[in-house]
Amino acid sequence: MSNIKLTLRYDGTNYYGFQRQKDKPTIQKKLEECLGRILDEEVEIIGSGRTDAGVHALAHTVNFHTKTDKSPKEIMALLNEHLPWDIAVTEAKYASERFHSRYNVLKKTYTYRINTRGYVNVFERKYVYDFFKPLDTEKMKAAAKLLTGTHDFKGFSAVKKTDKSTVRTIFSIDIEEKEGETDITYTGSGFLRNMVRILTGTLIEIGTGEKDISVINEVFETKDRTKAGPTAPARGLIMIGACY
Repeated sequence: MSNIKLTLRYDGTNYYGFQRQKDKPTIQKKLEECLGRILDEEVEIIGSGRTDAGVHALAHTVNFHTKTDKSPKEIMALLNEHLPWDIAVTEAKYASERFHSRYNVLKKTYTYRINTRGYVNVFERKYVYDFFKPLDTEKMKAAAKLLTGTHDFKGFSAVKKTDKSTVRTIFSIDIEEKEGETDITYTGSGFLRNMVRILTGTLIEIGTGEKDISVINEVFETKDRTKAGPTAPARGLIMIGACY
């Protein structure tokens, strides 16, 4: 039995996220179906994370166990021949028997892209959030400093009732201004459901002056989701990758 590690790149526009869902197209479902046909066996994919519906990935690590004699190189070639145009395998290799793409993650990185040109970025409209109000990035950077570190991020997530910990560590939040675009890059130990998009919505409202920077500590103290900003649209979010 071999443990195969794959790196995926995908456009999430037409999918209901990564995780398998009944009667809905997802990245995991497409990949498992394709592998099942190629390898002639039932395959269960383990992913490094669960991207939301409409979220994209530059490098999403997954692994699976298989009895096949096919090499990772052969599997990669067959997958890229048969997968839909919006999913690609960029790397395939053998992993140790105990490698687990989710449990072995040390940190993950996501980037959220905001189009600030003042008009729709026609050729990248699926991959950026078109937001035409001016942003005070200095205020956003000051708020980002308050978000870094280890905190209970329940108020900045779509998590409702859970027995699991909602404490996470954010190692860095980098805000970069480009010509006609502002990118926010988050690196953390892990992220709760919708967490990056809600953090982004909150930073945007701080950047427009709709919220004061004090809202960050208020949400941490109360864990009240309604006090944070809106959930930014999925299309602007890209999983950059995971570190092991």
